[in-house]
Amino acid sequence: MSDFTIIAEKRDDLGKGASRRLRHAGVVPGIIYGAGMEPVAFQVKHTELEKMLLHEAFFSSILSLDLEGKKEQVVAKDMQRHPFRNKIMHLDLLRIRASEKIVMNIPVHFINDETCVGVKQGGILNRIITDLEISCLPADLPEYIKVDVQHLEIGDSIHLSEVQLPPGVELSELIHDEEEDQAIIQVQPPVVEEEEAVEDEEAVEKAAEKEEGGEEAGSEE
Repeated sequence: MSDFTIIAEKRDDLGKGASRRLRHAGVVPGIIYGAGMEPVAFQVKHTELEKMLLHEAFFSSILSLDLEGKKEQVVAKDMQRHPFRNKIMHLDLLRIRASEKIVMNIPVHFINDETCVGVKQGGILNRIITDLEISCLPADLPEYIKVDVQHLEIGDSIHLSEVQLPPGVELSELIHDEEEDQAIIQVQPPVVEEEEAVEDEEAVEKAAEKEEGGEEAGSEE
């Protein structure tokens, strides 16, 4: 787990207008809820939050929320961004209890992709799923899930059921059949060069023209 501390202040002025004013002032509105306690609205400086978001681990770590001197352990459950501006619009935090499991989306890190057998054979790695929804106690929360792809050959794939999860961690939903056991990565055959495809097409056209010419000559006779 990484060490992230969010220093925030409570906010009493609620509503869309108030949130809009906060954003114009360089502040991100947010809310903390969960653990059987009342939700609390807060605000945090955009620049401070933006620095933490540079780290992928922010979304898969236990965070420390310092709310006017009162500290709580939380996880980031949702964050809204502006559709086209580099601006954070809202942050949702969930309180956690050490004895209660949490459900989180954790990034998948594919290792040894450069030395993958299938890649050396000319294949292309297709990363189908890049994060997994897992369930675990807060103490067991991994920063990421590691998947080794070195042994994969062209045509091979790794499915959800084959992912080795850390101790205490499980997929949030059970896999009941083959349809649910999705591939998370596969090695696809090399793409046929466009030039080769064009040459093949031209060869087919020439053969067709030659055949048509032969048929016309035969009909004239």
